[in-house]
Amino acid sequence: MRIISGTHKGRRLTAPKKLPVRPTTDLAKESLFNILNNHFYFHEISVLDLFAGTGNISYEFASRGTDTITSVDGDYGCVSFIKKTAAMLNLNITAIKSDVYKFLERTHLQSDIIFADPPYAFTNEQFERIVTIVFERNLLAEDGFLILEHAKETNLEHVINFSFSKSYGGSVFSFFELPEISNEEE
Repeated sequence: MRIISGTHKGRRLTAPKKLPVRPTTDLAKESLFNILNNHFYFHEISVLDLFAGTGNISYEFASRGTDTITSVDGDYGCVSFIKKTAAMLNLNITAIKSDVYKFLERTHLQSDIIFADPPYAFTNEQFERIVTIVFERNLLAEDGFLILEHAKETNLEHVINFSFSKSYGGSVFSFFELPEISNEEE
């Protein structure tokens, strides 16, 4: 995996082979960050990276100046790798070993971007549960994005607060936002 931009641009990281991960491809990651770059100043936001795996997405945010990043994964090896890599690169990433659903049910952390890259074999119900918990618990900041990465065979357009999706090869990013509240004057 490679960090595409920022202070660690071009840096290659090699995760242990035994980790149960499927890192986001460089092409998909670059396309995702091109979208995000038009909506956010990375140094002003907070990020929650769910099913963080190797920490690929977290490192990209950190390299681009994001200072508040929480990475959550249920695998001890993944969390250990993220902690070691963040320390080696002097990145401010908090790595937490937890079941993602349990973490979402407990946390009061509100983030500008919540990125989730669960296993592609997830059912629509499992994806929907992430969206439901995030919005019911008010975990997404105003003007923020919840982004779910999934296989192109999965369609989440019917899920509450769906905004748009972008497809890159076999990967799709579905974006969810808080509904706009109209300020109509009477």
